Amino acid sequence: MITKLIGVFVASALLSFQFFVGNASAVELDEATRTVKLNEQGDTYVLTIKEVEIGKRLFNDTCAQCHAGGVTKTNQNVGLDPEALSLATPARDNIEGLVEYMNKPTTYDGEVDISELHPSIESADIFKEMRNLTEEDLEAIAGHILLQPKIRGIKWGGGKIYY
Repeated sequence: MITKLIGVFVASALLSFQFFVGNASAVELDEATRTVKLNEQGDTYVLTIKEVEIGKRLFNDTCAQCHAGGVTKTNQNVGLDPEALSLATPARDNIEGLVEYMNKPTTYDGEVDISELHPSIESADIFKEMRNLTEEDLEAIAGHILLQPKIRGIKWGGGKIYY
């Protein structure tokens, strides 16, 4: 009987450990991990714990239906991984670039306005989820997008092989 109880306890402990290890909480993230690129000039910004938490919540509420796991459901060729973001014109691998995109989205080459196709502040009359977002909210979402590759590695934006 005691052996069975010990086995159940050990199994429960291992399952609990597995469940919580995969989800890094904002409190566990050190300053180096929370440091992301601010602009194309290479300046950096350290996200606060609160910004990390807000960014995650807002991304999940506003963006995740099309960008779960950093993929782009409507165009599997362009995800939210660092390489794809850096190759866009203008580059979107920094907070300012992503915020600019969320305000007024353009095609990957930067040539055509796609605000009628992609949720944005400019098209908030069409996309109601964008109506109440502030500039700080957009910065928190951008921070979340840039932080995920540091937490999830190649799984972020890695496509259907991971999700």
